Amino acid sequence: MALEDTVRGTKTILLNLLNCMLVFYTVYYLFASVCFGAFGHDSFGGLIPFDFKTPASTSSSKYLVNLLSMELTYFISGLLFAAIVKERVWDYSFTVALSHILLTLGVMVEFPLVWQWWLALVVGLLLMIGNGQLVAHFICRNNPSYSSVDV
Repeated sequence: MALEDTVRGTKTILLNLLNCMLVFYTVYYLFASVCFGAFGHDSFGGLIPFDFKTPASTSSSKYLVNLLSMELTYFISGLLFAAIVKERVWDYSFTVALSHILLTLGVMVEFPLVWQWWLALVVGLLLMIGNGQLVAHFICRNNPSYSSVDV
């Protein structure tokens, strides 16, 4: 019986993680395409979630599109993760961000040494965790099955 509960719990966690990853990249491409259109760019780069090579400059509209779409994605994803997992949003947020870093390494075949990219990623992760946990707390606080202590 305990093994069935463990398998069921693992399946639930993996399904939630898959849903969070799908939401994250769907939102990322959505915001990136809107920002590309708003800034009047001609072509949309499919690698925008993984692009850390664009030089950081406030006068570069491509950099601003990358930065804006990254931060908006992290902000909104935390809110949506709360709707998906309803608890421990910080855990899913951190796992998705770590997976994104690993995917970035794989896609770009280079380690990002640009400190601005890391700073934007950390700020975005803090936004995702903070927003998601706040929403999960206020939505789930009246739900007796929600507990932030149980594993």
